[in-house]
Order: sequence, then C-alpha cells, then structure tokens
Amino acid sequence: MMRVSRKLRKWTATLLDLPQDVAMDLPRITMIGGLQLTVENHRGILHFSPDSLKLAMDGGEMEVTGQNLVIRNIGAEEVFVEGKILGVQLHAKGKSSG
Repeated sequence: MMRVSRKLRKWTATLLDLPQDVAMDLPRITMIGGLQLTVENHRGILHFSPDSLKLAMDGGEMEVTGQNLVIRNIGAEEVFVEGKILGVQLHAKGKSSG
C-alpha cells in the first residue's frame, strides 16, 4: 500500500508541477560553500557535537561531519548549521555506518 501511495504522490507532483520534496516529504538540503547548511523535512536531532550532526529522516539518517559546527536555528522540520562542513551522508534505514 505504501508503494501505491508513493507512486500517487509522485504522479501528483509531476502533474501539478510541484517540487518532489514537497509532495513526497523528502529532505531538502541547501549548502552554501562548506560553511552553511540548511536541512528541511528532518524528523529530529539524534546527535550533535562540534564535529558531527545526525538527523533522523523518514528513510533513515543524515550525518553531517565538520569542524566547529554550531546550530544557528532549529525548527520543527528545519535546521540551520554553520561551521566548516566536510561531509554529508545519507544512511538508509537498517544500514549501519561503519
């Protein structure tokens, strides 16, 4: 049933010319250089330190690595991070990093 729902949302997004992140509740990641990162449609912060940020996503987790990371703004579904961003990785549910 989930597969049909996903196909229907994708078809609707295409038909109405909507961005897929809006119609399918996918994460939207905006990075400016290696200094600022905005992530929309996250499901919460799992871990934060000056070197690492882990966010929960519908399909798994997102890990941001860097140096001197600071959360400048956080909302229910959006987080804005500054610092020296060295990497962004998406980990699917059920997959372990390591």
